[in-house]
Amino acid sequence: MQNNPWYVLHVITNHERRVAQHLVVRSLEHYLPLYTERVKWTDRTVATERPLFSGYVFARFSTQSRIDAISTPGVLRLLGNEEKDMVSDEELGKIRSGLSSGLLLRPHPALTFGTRVRVRDGVFAGNEGVVAELRHQCKVIIALSAVHQCFSLEVKLEDLQVLDKSVLKPELRHISGKAIEMRYA
Repeated sequence: MQNNPWYVLHVITNHERRVAQHLVVRSLEHYLPLYTERVKWTDRTVATERPLFSGYVFARFSTQSRIDAISTPGVLRLLGNEEKDMVSDEELGKIRSGLSSGLLLRPHPALTFGTRVRVRDGVFAGNEGVVAELRHQCKVIIALSAVHQCFSLEVKLEDLQVLDKSVLKPELRHISGKAIEMRYA
């Protein structure tokens, strides 16, 4: 079961942890990537963990356990049956490695313009994307296609390889900074 793809459970927003707890009780393998964020309250600042993909929990189960997964309290639906609606073990492995090694992974809105690039080094080596902001150390936006959501991390400019310069739209050429959207192949 280790190399099977992960299904994506669309869950009620802000109920991701509760769904994960129910999946544990049902003995279903799951993964809920969390990142730590400092939040300022009126009287203090606290560190809190939030889901990297709001409204989604990843689960790996057999066809016999499908009903158990779908009927879990808080689950709205199972995203499609096609392979494009699933997440590979490799993709989630990269996210796990990135989070555990301290990379700053954060949710991020999807971007769709700019120069196409590929990350050459690090945990996300081989992932391709589109440039929209560059600095000394730039943010890389990676889209997880199965859930149509993105997250950001920081990467060095020398770890990027330009694939195609012609993608940049003329009205965007004047932008001094650029950002990156990454898509899993």
